[in-house]
Amino acid sequence: MQAMNITTAAAAHDQYHHQLAASIVDFEDYFPSMIGRLGAEGFIWELCNGFRLLMDVEKGVITFESLKRNSYLLGLQELRDDDLVCMLMEGDLDGDGALNQMEFCVLMFRLSPDFDGYNVCAG
Repeated sequence: MQAMNITTAAAAHDQYHHQLAASIVDFEDYFPSMIGRLGAEGFIWELCNGFRLLMDVEKGVITFESLKRNSYLLGLQELRDDDLVCMLMEGDLDGDGALNQMEFCVLMFRLSPDFDGYNVCAG
């Protein structure tokens, strides 16, 4: 029974990747131009603003509840609860079920294929 749940979760996770990639193509395409326009420091500042927009103010992290509550700000209001959970799981490096600011920024970089070989620190 547990093996079936893991298989089902893995399949949902794979499906989420395909849906997420399809839904954020425009978002991903803007990152390199934002870096060019804002510079590395300005771009990081904007990523941090995005994190603050989505985070639970009391907890200081992005939780399922805060992501669900604020998903409309990203045009993601149509995502199902399991999609939001998969999004959190994808970026949750420390396994606490939430995204801190560093995890959020790492996830944003990982989701953008346009960053291959791009050095944000080079400005």
